[in-house]
Amino acid sequence: MKIDWDRRTCARKGHVTYAPDDPRLRVRLHAQTALGEVWRCLRCGDFALGAPHGSGPAAAAPLVPRGKVLRDLFVLRFLAVERALRGVFIVLVAAAVWKFSNSQDAVRRLFEEYLDVLRPVFRHFHYDLDHSPVIGTVQKTFGYKQSTLLLVAALLVAYAVIEIVEAVGLWYAKRWAEYLTVVATAAFLPLEVYELTEHISWLKITTLVLNVLAVLYIALTKRLFGLRGGRRAFDAERRSASLLEVEESAGVMV
Repeated sequence: MKIDWDRRTCARKGHVTYAPDDPRLRVRLHAQTALGEVWRCLRCGDFALGAPHGSGPAAAAPLVPRGKVLRDLFVLRFLAVERALRGVFIVLVAAAVWKFSNSQDAVRRLFEEYLDVLRPVFRHFHYDLDHSPVIGTVQKTFGYKQSTLLLVAALLVAYAVIEIVEAVGLWYAKRWAEYLTVVATAAFLPLEVYELTEHISWLKITTLVLNVLAVLYIALTKRLFGLRGGRRAFDAERRSASLLEVEESAGVMV
């Protein structure tokens, strides 16, 4: 079922009306009814009862996102939420690493105590904890210097800041955020491919596919890096989708 992004947004945010000075264009957007004057919404095209929200030259009218632009905005905001959640998770991991670096010996002793308790239980099920890859990885971290762990925590915080900045920029559809997202995501793709060569899992495969699709979608639909005509073609596409542009063209043809 096709989604009507225009009416869906108007139902949530309300209509956006405007009274242009040009009489030919004004008459195409305005009507009188028994209940009073109505004006066409610049987003969904339906007539809304009441005075217009603004008036003036057609060129000064607000450029209201509609149609494909609204759909793209929904996708960007979905990516923004994903980036924000990822940023928060990374911050929590960084905090855990920092706390661990300050109490490394205590955590090691506690871990070894729990390991001594669990070792006979797992041995009963024919599983050797001493040769477990997970246990081995945890034990390796106990050998790291505090300075190394603090550096890791700092790098994680920097990465989290980038993710959160991306999230804010994508939510407001800022073009710099689209560039940042494409560059930052593409930069980590080789690392994700390398991780797959070490160990394949459905989570890693899904993450890689989603990141590749996100890079291609944003770069192509937003015409970044000069693709598909670049910024000029992107702005022209937005203007051509404007209801005022459509009606103005129709008025001139008539």
